Order: sequence, then structure tokens, then C-alpha cells
Amino acid sequence: MFSCSGLFIWEVFMLEKYIEKKLVAEVKKMGGIAAKFVSPGLDGMPDRLVLLPHGKMAFVELKAPGKKPRLLQIRRIKQLQKLGFACYVIDDVKQIGGILGEIQSS
Repeated sequence: MFSCSGLFIWEVFMLEKYIEKKLVAEVKKMGGIAAKFVSPGLDGMPDRLVLLPHGKMAFVELKAPGKKPRLLQIRRIKQLQKLGFACYVIDDVKQIGGILGEIQSS
């Protein structure tokens, strides 16, 4: 396997999946849905569409700790924000509570 910042690529992938599972679990606890978002023909869309009670929603891109969105992902997030949608990038499980609080209070 190739090394990536001292971790194997599969380890980085697993860290991102761990964060994603935590997000899904926390959203579910709040009575919401964190739908896996796949948009054929529209690359760079965020990973999850978070839907919370009372019509609250946001797009969430998940990254392994310390990793940043690719240029296409950044462009897509900016496009969504221009349309008025809330978008977040999470690379640490410690961010989840605060971000879900922001979405809920928006």
C-alpha cells in the first residue's frame, strides 16, 4: 500500500468512514436522516444530505482528519452556498455536535 501522511491509504479511508458513521448516528438520535447523496452527472457534490426535524437541512462533506476537499468539491460547495444552502466540511468527530447544532438552529 502507498503511504499517505504517515498512514496507509486504507487507514485514511477508514477514518473518514468512522466520522461518517458517527454523523449518521448523531443525526438519527436527533430524529433526522443523513442520506448518502449521490448525484450522477454532477461531480463534487457533498457526501451527505442532513435532514433534521422542522425542515432543517444542510449538505455535509466528510473528510479524514486533516484532509481538505478537492478543488471540484470546493467549487460545488460554493455553488450550493450561492443558492442559499448550508454546507459543512467535517474532518473530526468533535465537530459533529456543533455543526448539527448550527443546522438545527438555522
